Amino acid sequence: MDAAALQETMPRLRRYARALVGERAAADDLVQDTLERAWQRRAQWRPGSDLRAWLFSIMHNIRVDQIRRHGVPTQTLDDAAILPTRATQSDGLEMNDLSNALAQLPEDQRAVLLLVALEEMRYEEVASALGIPVGTVMSRLSRGRERLRQILEGRSPARLRVVR
Repeated sequence: MDAAALQETMPRLRRYARALVGERAAADDLVQDTLERAWQRRAQWRPGSDLRAWLFSIMHNIRVDQIRRHGVPTQTLDDAAILPTRATQSDGLEMNDLSNALAQLPEDQRAVLLLVALEEMRYEEVASALGIPVGTVMSRLSRGRERLRQILEGRSPARLRVVR
């Protein structure tokens, strides 16, 4: 791993961080912290393994540490779209709705959903990056998609009842 390899992954890291934390400045800070930690621990990276998954794993761990320290801030994604959009008003409104709905998902579901849908990572890569079993990835992805669908349709998520 060298500086060029790290630099090559920066657009993907920035896109994922932006979708994960919402604010551009906070996302840039998260990417910078990720690259700094990766560079300091470059001896731990195994040549031949997936650099992208290793970096996402580092980013995930940093984000978890931030949440433990400061809690989860309630925020919406700002006006800059994460995904490309056509130049129509309805598309802009749909993107705002999607951004707001993503911000309402629990952090663990949002992370899995973004890695699979936005970064097009395989389930095994996501599991490796987040340090969870593949079955957990599939479960979080399914629950995240269903919750996102409910939010976008304006329905409240189903509540579990206590059965006596």
